[in-house]
Amino acid sequence: MARPKSATHDLKRDAILDIAAQCFASRSYPAASMNEIATACGTSKARLYHYYDSKEAILFDLMDRYTQRLLTLIAQTEATAQRRNLGDREALHELIRAFLQEYESSATRHMALLNDTQFLSDGLDAESAGLSPRELILNRQRDVVAAVTRALKRAYPERLNSSNQTAITMMLFGMINWTFTWLRPGGAMSYVAFADEVIRMLEQGLN
Repeated sequence: MARPKSATHDLKRDAILDIAAQCFASRSYPAASMNEIATACGTSKARLYHYYDSKEAILFDLMDRYTQRLLTLIAQTEATAQRRNLGDREALHELIRAFLQEYESSATRHMALLNDTQFLSDGLDAESAGLSPRELILNRQRDVVAAVTRALKRAYPERLNSSNQTAITMMLFGMINWTFTWLRPGGAMSYVAFADEVIRMLEQGLN
């Protein structure tokens, strides 16, 4: 008979993922070891294996949860925009603010998503989708990009077309995706203020 999970099992997994993301960010995924992650968690490697059977399993769970979080954030923001009867541009602005608010508290997870997807297996099936772990995460990333493209097209229908929509979407992601490299909480500019600057750039350019 399978041993039941403790009531704090998922909570402990969340703590492990937070610490592992910090290890991956500071050491890089290839350099970080299960032993180092266990030490950072204040536990033994044997205890860590009780939760995850490999370093890749940690990385996949981290990215699985984080990409689901981003997709949920998009859905929640769209629902809020509809409920508040926002215009298409206002809805896009709210989405930008929501992304940057999430990035502020999830910098190390975001770093892993941008830098470490390549280290996921490409041959083992992910349980729920019949895809390899890498392909499942890449598909989620594509879904995020597609949702932002749709929001941009609704906000600026006269500006986006089939030839430039990818470039403009990636230009927006280029502005916001790498904030963890330079934008620090408590620094000269807050994430909220930076969101406003991104929105102003979309609306007005540098005028």
